[in-house]
Amino acid sequence: MLLVGMALGTGWAIRGQFGHEQGAAWAGAIGSMSILLVAKRQDWFNKVFSIVLAGAIGWGVGGMMSYGMVVGYGRASDFVNVCYGLLMLFVIGGLYGFIGGGLFGLSLGNSSKKSVNWAGLIVEMVAGGIIFYYFLIEQIGWLMTPPRSEVWAVCLGMAVALTWNMIRNENYSALRVAVFSGLGGGFGFAFGNFLQVLGYVSGIKFNFWNVMEYSLGFFGGLGMAYGTFTSKWEKSEDIPPKTSQLFPLLIVVLVIPFIVWQQSFETKRIEEMLTKINELQTNNLLSKAVEWGSLVIIVAMGLLFLYKFYIKKANPISYNFGEIRHLFIILLGVYIILSFLITGAFLSVYRIEQYLYVLNLLALSFLLNLTQPIFSEVDINYKKWSINLAAVIILIAIFSLIAINTHSDLKGAHQRFSTETKQF
Repeated sequence: MLLVGMALGTGWAIRGQFGHEQGAAWAGAIGSMSILLVAKRQDWFNKVFSIVLAGAIGWGVGGMMSYGMVVGYGRASDFVNVCYGLLMLFVIGGLYGFIGGGLFGLSLGNSSKKSVNWAGLIVEMVAGGIIFYYFLIEQIGWLMTPPRSEVWAVCLGMAVALTWNMIRNENYSALRVAVFSGLGGGFGFAFGNFLQVLGYVSGIKFNFWNVMEYSLGFFGGLGMAYGTFTSKWEKSEDIPPKTSQLFPLLIVVLVIPFIVWQQSFETKRIEEMLTKINELQTNNLLSKAVEWGSLVIIVAMGLLFLYKFYIKKANPISYNFGEIRHLFIILLGVYIILSFLITGAFLSVYRIEQYLYVLNLLALSFLLNLTQPIFSEVDINYKKWSINLAAVIILIAIFSLIAINTHSDLKGAHQRFSTETKQF
């Protein structure tokens, strides 16, 4: 569980430089792959790209949601606004994890004996997202973070549709993964904002926003791993045809990284970053080297994986632990390299958290070899889940009380409720 938490936490912290759906999808792919490496199941190795793509899309969907204002509520100085902010971060992080863990869990259990109707599921989730957004936002007017986007309602509708699909088709193992992944992601986001506030108040020169991002991924990874290793998964004898892995392979190793590059490595952003570091006129040659060198790295990685994991392979296709481990190390390593390039960490140590990503990668590269998976089947207990949810909400309220007693007004603080509402 700790290794999966480290993997998804590192990916999510790196995602902070890139944002949106594509950055979250890359992090989700890394977290999903780490579970396969810990589990060491051959039937899961054989369909690695299908599983990883499902996890990437699931975690990436939540990238649509806006949370900048909500983080600001957590920096306020009164209990109502702070508690509201942390609870809404719990909802947002929970939606990240629930959809990510749910699609990942469904892909784990997908086989010829019990196949997932992906087309039908997508239609249901899209319809659920539209319906919930229309009624919650347009009709009822339940705004979480005005004047920002309220796409959280779309994700909530998608999560409800996903839940109903899993229950209706008796995919209870996938449901467990979704619930614990959502619980971990939600708690991690709220707790991370609490840590961010304490870190800012402490005066320590560190990127505590990145700590918050790592917290979301770390606890989300813990939850996704716990849900996976405490659920029952039938052993599949299916050996997928070679063609079944081509599309997900291309999306995971080429399309998602390319969109990250296209959306992040803009000339203007790179020049502003280099100017800030050098405090001189931007070196145009260096700027172009960063911009186009990053694309060369992505294309080279994509072509390498296409050759190694598809062209070179026989039909039907099969993969082993060593191959997946190399895939994981390179995919995470390239994500770290891109983070170094876009932040200028290759020129300056002003972003010290960047070097911690490398330490995480080194630790994971070594420790993933040593894991021995233990699966244990635990029944769904809705009463226990409800008690645990209540306990987390109480804990978040305690975090809020502690936070407001450590500071007055902070830079970047926002208020969702007026003074009159707070007094009431």
